[in-house]
Amino acid sequence: MDDFEDLLAANRDYAASFELSGFDGIARAGVAIVTCMDSRIDPLRLIGLTPGDAKIFRNPGGRVTPQALEALVLGVHLLNVDRILVIPHTRCAMASSTEAELRERVGKSAGQDASWQSFHVIEDQRAALAEDIARVRTHPLIPDSVRVGGFLYDVDTGLLDQQL
Repeated sequence: MDDFEDLLAANRDYAASFELSGFDGIARAGVAIVTCMDSRIDPLRLIGLTPGDAKIFRNPGGRVTPQALEALVLGVHLLNVDRILVIPHTRCAMASSTEAELRERVGKSAGQDASWQSFHVIEDQRAALAEDIARVRTHPLIPDSVRVGGFLYDVDTGLLDQQL
C-alpha cells in the first residue's frame, strides 16, 4: 500500500480544493485532442485551456487509432466537441525508433523476448498526420461541420505548428 502513498497524499491535497464537482463532463470549449502519451505534453495548457474544457485521448505517437476514433465520435455527438486537434510531437520515440529497436530495448528491460510485441512505429510523421486527419475527416459519424486540424508540437519550444 505504501507504493502509492505519495500520490494519494497529493490527491487529498487536490481534492481539498476540487472545483469540478457536479460538472456534466462535456467539453466546455468544444475541443477534442488526440496526442501522444509523452509527459512533456500538457495538452490543455499548451492551447490555453483548463480541466473541463476538452476531451483528450493519448497514445504512443498520438495516432488516430480505432479507439481514438471511437472517442472522437462520442465527443462529437455526446460531449459538445466541434473542433478536433491531432497533435504528434517532435523527438517522439515512436517516430525516431524502428520496430526492431523498440522490441530490443523493451526485451532487454523485460528480460525476455519482445519480438512478438507490435509498437506501430511512425516512419514519416507528416505522412502519418495527413493519414490521421483524413481518417477523421472522412469518418461517416463525424460531420463536415466539425473542424479538424493537424499540428506538430515542438517539445523544445512549446510551440504548435499547424500542418493541416
